Amino acid sequence: MIADRERTAERLLKSSADRSYDPDVDIDWDADLAPDKYFLPAHRCSLYGTPLWDGLSVEQRIELTKHELASIASVGIWFEVILMELLVRHAYNADPLTRHTQYALTEVADECRHSVMFARLIEKVGCPAYGPGHTALRLGRIFKDIAFGPSMFAGILVAEEITDALQRESMNDPSVQPLVRMVNRIHVIEEARHVRYAREEVLRGTPGLSRAALAYHRFMLARTAYIVTRSLIHPRVYRSVGLDPYEARRVAWANPHYQETLRWAGSKLVSFLDENTLIDGPSRKLWQAVHLV
Repeated sequence: MIADRERTAERLLKSSADRSYDPDVDIDWDADLAPDKYFLPAHRCSLYGTPLWDGLSVEQRIELTKHELASIASVGIWFEVILMELLVRHAYNADPLTRHTQYALTEVADECRHSVMFARLIEKVGCPAYGPGHTALRLGRIFKDIAFGPSMFAGILVAEEITDALQRESMNDPSVQPLVRMVNRIHVIEEARHVRYAREEVLRGTPGLSRAALAYHRFMLARTAYIVTRSLIHPRVYRSVGLDPYEARRVAWANPHYQETLRWAGSKLVSFLDENTLIDGPSRKLWQAVHLV
């Protein structure tokens, strides 16, 4: 069942007023990092379960999770900047007096805070902002210029829901750094509203698409899923523990544990998109190539 747009937006605006955070105030950025805590749950590291992982000391494993966290967070910043542009464009010709438009602008404010929060996290842990590769950056510019309708909102869900699953697990894991857990908790609480907003737009926009339009949106969405998923872990992270980045990346993508992590992280998203006929046809191969299907 699709809720009325204005009623949904009204509830989301109320929730934003009641449960929003200021990372400058709500996070203790001066707290020391725990030397024996991971930055991601160890079993979610891309090399977990491989001979390369077995050859690392505990200190190196912690270091690798730190750099993988920084890579994921910096890719999050990249996609949130794209999302902010998409939402501002969505609101450009819309009636600013509607709650729907007002919530779109509220979400822009949320995402702006999140991007700064992730940047401060990367700075705090002392890692580079790896970001996506050059090809993904170029394709991201194209996506934000041409994306619209169901594949725009479903594309937003790809980045939001995959990282949300990882963060929900991490924020409750006592083996993870307290600072990282707090950042994840804030993001999960606020991102739940964004997911609701985008999912309902997918539900409204998909029915009634022509066969050609549905094929277009399926391809755009599959390409987005492929690029975002391939970008999460930059190959340069492996240099932090003395590994060859290209060999380690090859091992990671062939790693059954990492493949299962990706399927697990994307399972709710894939189920939702499958139910709404947005994963089918030739574009399904792109989902399979990044182990989401």
